[in-house]
Amino acid sequence: MQPNPLFIACDFSSRAELDQFLKEMEGRHLHLKVGMELFYKEGPEIVHALKEKGHSVFLDLKLHDIPETVKRSMIQLAALGADLVNVHASGGIRMMEAAMEGLHQGTPKGQAIPSCIAVTQLTSTSALMMNEELKIAGFLEDQVRHLAGLAMQAGLKGVVCSSMETEMLKAAYPSIWTLTPGIRLKGSDAGDQVRVCTPGEARQAKTDAIVVGRGITRAEDRLQAYEHYIKEWVGYDNQ
Repeated sequence: MQPNPLFIACDFSSRAELDQFLKEMEGRHLHLKVGMELFYKEGPEIVHALKEKGHSVFLDLKLHDIPETVKRSMIQLAALGADLVNVHASGGIRMMEAAMEGLHQGTPKGQAIPSCIAVTQLTSTSALMMNEELKIAGFLEDQVRHLAGLAMQAGLKGVVCSSMETEMLKAAYPSIWTLTPGIRLKGSDAGDQVRVCTPGEARQAKTDAIVVGRGITRAEDRLQAYEHYIKEWVGYDNQ
């Protein structure tokens, strides 16, 4: 996986919708995030198909269960060839360690072991929601830092967090790799996201990768939108 990737969230309801999108982006090596909607509709074959086309794949299923179930699930996911997978850090250290064990056991010989990152707090979560609805006391930033520490202790590559937290996390854990969703162009609708930022703000915050969904996939000219995000994120046309 190249440095500073921009993952496109493939939140499509079918393979046909995805294929149409890829046709519009033809000729480009892409970093694609396959989430629950597409994976549950199309199954493991969708990962194989994207890898065969030469794209990098982040399989975003956010595993969160007892350690044994997560381990056995990761054994299965490891065989698919995804570059990146994830879990919820709130599952705890033992669960995250089990995820890593499953990835090591399930990866076919000669194939790279998928990297694993942990979701700290979703970018749709506000401090008020965390305190009042989830009944987690304290500051949201402190909770994110704590969960990131658990992920690093468990041997994961890094975490999913907002750009508002990346500098804090890199100061606390210098080797951490951060992926930031909730990316919007200036003036765009935040939708159901709360902790949002622009690609430029994410770059300035020194996050390692970003995820962009609707800003690209629901744009009138999706190729043009992709190029706009890329230029603001890394400063050149990444064809």
